[in-house]
Amino acid sequence: MRITLISFDNWGFNKHIATTLKQEGHNVNHIDFNNFDFKYPNAFYRIYNFFLKTFFQKNLKTMHFGKKIIESLEKTNEMQDVILVIKGDFIDPESVLKLKRFGKKTIAYFNDNTYKCPKIIRVIPNFDEVFSFEKNDCDKYNLKFATNWIYNFTSVPDKKPIEFQVFNVISKDKRLPILCKIVQNLKSKNISHKILVYDKKNKSKKAKIEFITNHISLPEIEEYINRSQVLLDINRKNQSGLTFRVFESIGLQKKLITTNADIVNYDFYNPNNILVIDENNPDIPVSFFEKEYEEIPEKVYNKYTLKGWIENVVYNSLPVIN
Repeated sequence: MRITLISFDNWGFNKHIATTLKQEGHNVNHIDFNNFDFKYPNAFYRIYNFFLKTFFQKNLKTMHFGKKIIESLEKTNEMQDVILVIKGDFIDPESVLKLKRFGKKTIAYFNDNTYKCPKIIRVIPNFDEVFSFEKNDCDKYNLKFATNWIYNFTSVPDKKPIEFQVFNVISKDKRLPILCKIVQNLKSKNISHKILVYDKKNKSKKAKIEFITNHISLPEIEEYINRSQVLLDINRKNQSGLTFRVFESIGLQKKLITTNADIVNYDFYNPNNILVIDENNPDIPVSFFEKEYEEIPEKVYNKYTLKGWIENVVYNSLPVIN
């Protein structure tokens, strides 16, 4: 099949989808609109954009992304069997609708929820099929459910010497106070940890938390994971969808500490591997680190690999695959 993947791939997760699709024999075109730089020509355009967003629900940046994406599809000049879009709310609705001119089927996947990103609601009707990792959004807007995926598949985990008992990397946002409470609990129990917080302006200073001003690559993150015993996952307010940290832990067979209580409802949940903590009063027992990771059943594991994700999101959305 001819498949175009359109995504805002600022962390590099989505390129693994393109790679896996190519490995399965498809003709794949990946349009990463994270590479489409947008700058205001002058201060007037910044003010103009404020009025567009406030009174007309338009945004110069999303319109710019949409224009560049359509231009890329026009250059390809081939009808696509599938156009798969990730972060479609970063594209203006008019451009999303135009995608139908270039593909037989348009599919959207959202790994943010409508509470955090309400613009998702505006573009949902412009796709043929829409998937979300957020169960509440699936129920409310009649979407199909799909989790994130294991991108770091390995049959034999890389067993490197453990340097940190706990590892976490997040962007600076409203989760920072929760993270600080968790770090305080780790310190009180002498549990070693490596905590990285992406803060572009880097004005914050918190003990035992390292602030970084640039995104780190997935290979770098994986290196930290390999040198850590347990991963830490902090979900956002009103989010029950599972982050990539969960699937990194499964892929590299690492134990997980998480604030996301809904994880107990998944078939891979094992209390030996996954510790659910209260974000308001986190308590991480030292005993959690004493037992080894227990492998999950292969049938369950395969559901969450990229091949399983593609089967669910792409193949099952098509009536016939030629």
